[in-house]
Amino acid sequence: MDFNFIWLSLGEIASPTTAAYALATIGLVVHFGFTGLLNFGQAGFMAVGGYAFAIATLKFDAPLPMAVLATILASALFALILGIPTLRLRADYLSIVTIAASEIIRLSVKTSELTDITGGATGLNGAAKTFNAINPFPKGNYGFGVLTYTADQLWVRVVGWTLVALACLVVFLLVRSPWGRVVKGIREDEDAVRSLGKNVFSYKMQALIFGGVLGGLAGMLFILPRSLQPDNYGTQLTFFLYTIMLLGGATTVFGPVIGSMIFWVTLSLSDGLLALGINSGILPITSVQQGPVRFIIVGVALALLVVFRPQGILGNKKEVFFSA
Repeated sequence: MDFNFIWLSLGEIASPTTAAYALATIGLVVHFGFTGLLNFGQAGFMAVGGYAFAIATLKFDAPLPMAVLATILASALFALILGIPTLRLRADYLSIVTIAASEIIRLSVKTSELTDITGGATGLNGAAKTFNAINPFPKGNYGFGVLTYTADQLWVRVVGWTLVALACLVVFLLVRSPWGRVVKGIREDEDAVRSLGKNVFSYKMQALIFGGVLGGLAGMLFILPRSLQPDNYGTQLTFFLYTIMLLGGATTVFGPVIGSMIFWVTLSLSDGLLALGINSGILPITSVQQGPVRFIIVGVALALLVVFRPQGILGNKKEVFFSA
């Protein structure tokens, strides 16, 4: 039997996809965990960031710093457009608006009228050309066995996890600053914070922009090892991010990193185990059913976690219950 899938699954711990999901979830923690904004549109921020980077690179031949700046500005602009009319909404109403905005972005970039700019339903390919052009690692293979990477694959991993580390550091410092205490007060009782003379709307907007920029950078990182496909930014992506956040802890800085690693290792490992069981005849399911079954496994694991440890792996139980 071939058990290489175990090593490949463990390799997901350091994959750029895991880093991208961790970075996007850190932004979601700023929105939901610390500020209490029930944002179900983080996939929209990732889409905006990914498309801004790809269009700047492929359509305008922008150098890498300009493409990254375009990613940040586009994400911040999307946060402003989304936040100005909606941040006075609470709980379920805000979640409905944000998930609708995310779907509007996804469906808009797929339209045939924008094919020359966004690539339409087929997306865009080759956005990593300027990124790989500054790769400092010599050409060759790095690693061992099934965990062998090319220079470009190693480069995107180094940059991806560096971005995650920087995001964790910035959020760690922010939540322990006066700004962080105010947004956590908004999470608990925004009327009380408003009565103290704080501009609640302004703080919410700042949190939305900051978390959205992290989501946009995650969208940029997500497309570096692959092509940009609009269907990758559906509502399923946001629910994955919420799963990761709940796994690690919704009110923690480093929880998204642990949650992303566990999520992708579990997803990859369960996929390999199911394939092994199907090929050996142990499991009475088909390969077509393999995909849905692995998500059932992850769903059951998440349900058990919510029941027995609702604060997540790194979370504090005192901060679990708050008004959104």
